[in-house]
Amino acid sequence: MYYKTKIVDTVRIPPHRFEEPLEEVTFDILNETYVGKMDKKLGQMLTVTDIEDIGIGKVIMGDGAAYHEVTFNALFFKPELQEVVEGEVIEITNFGAFVRIGPMDGLVHVSQVTDDYITYEAKKRVLIGKETNRRLEEGNRVRARVVSLSLKEEGKIKIGLTMRQPGLGRLEWIEEEKRKSKK
Repeated sequence: MYYKTKIVDTVRIPPHRFEEPLEEVTFDILNETYVGKMDKKLGQMLTVTDIEDIGIGKVIMGDGAAYHEVTFNALFFKPELQEVVEGEVIEITNFGAFVRIGPMDGLVHVSQVTDDYITYEAKKRVLIGKETNRRLEEGNRVRARVVSLSLKEEGKIKIGLTMRQPGLGRLEWIEEEKRKSKK
């Protein structure tokens, strides 16, 4: 889920950037400081969308830089438990498939791909259902549900996904099931 959040913080503008437009410098510094950072409550910060207010700068003795209180809006991504997400399979391993959802990757364990018994073909890097012969390969688009979530501020992110429920799985499988149910 994507969130837009208003944040108030103090930004340090170094003296060598005083000649540049204040809003431009502030925008650059905020993005350099925060983009990619993880917050347990908000998720991963993707970008500063806009700056609402830049307060009057204060100079600290011995530093020479200007400190401004800044109010800005930022875009965050945080998957929620039980959320249905769509993504692309970016890697297949013997234990499952890694799926890119937004700026993060989640794991669909082999036991959560389908109700079918899954085998791993190492040379082709593909997961294959024993009875249905359904194949899951890198580059496939899938729909999955978030079933476990661990977001740590140090950047350690673990997202567990399942595709074993109706309406989930490789997008082609979902379409196939819809056609079968209409007949």
